Amino acid sequence: MTAGTAQILEAARAGDSKAMEEMVRENAGLIWSVARRFFGRGVEPDDLYQLGCVGFIKAVRGFDDSFGTRFSTYAVPKISGEIRRFLRDDGAVKVSRGLKERAQTVRAARMRLEQSLGREPVLSELASETGISPEDIAACEIATAPSESLQRETGEEGFTLEQVLGDSAEEEKLVERVALREAIGGLPDRERKVIVLRYYRGMTQSGAARVLGVSQVQVSRIEKRAVGRLREALSI
Repeated sequence: MTAGTAQILEAARAGDSKAMEEMVRENAGLIWSVARRFFGRGVEPDDLYQLGCVGFIKAVRGFDDSFGTRFSTYAVPKISGEIRRFLRDDGAVKVSRGLKERAQTVRAARMRLEQSLGREPVLSELASETGISPEDIAACEIATAPSESLQRETGEEGFTLEQVLGDSAEEEKLVERVALREAIGGLPDRERKVIVLRYYRGMTQSGAARVLGVSQVQVSRIEKRAVGRLREALSI
């Protein structure tokens, strides 16, 4: 942090509204990068940004140099915490009753087919059994899967995406997670979908393969390629 920025931060902490506005303006990129984590959860991007601003202002007011960490590192969990609190308290992440019912139909059909076929059914077989299109089956499986995080261990390998990409000093981790999510957003569509299904939704490679309509081997290759791109983007 430059001396000028430190002075503005101190003035904002002391209640200077113009200094606070300047802090928010100068850190808009950081706030947006955190807000992007929560896109697609039923809240408009601008509203997520405004919630992030509330968290950022709380971070400004609560920051102390004696914490021994950079302000941006301190601010990130405050920003995301404000957004998470809103999503949790307001129940913004909703799955429609119709989608839940279709998901139950798909699960029941999968169990029947597994018993009769002696293996996991492919997407086309599920579609034929249920009368639901492959696209709708994929949509309901994704929507009703538990929302996870980059810290969740994947089913069969037992590692997290952050472990795959490497570790860093504790002080840097939160800020680097923001950069990681931005890098994921820049992946080609299929690679991004595989990363989301595997590490955010906690699906196995075979489960991701069902959703995408490809083989498990293809998912493995796509995942390795995506991780390579992320390593390159983050200069790991």
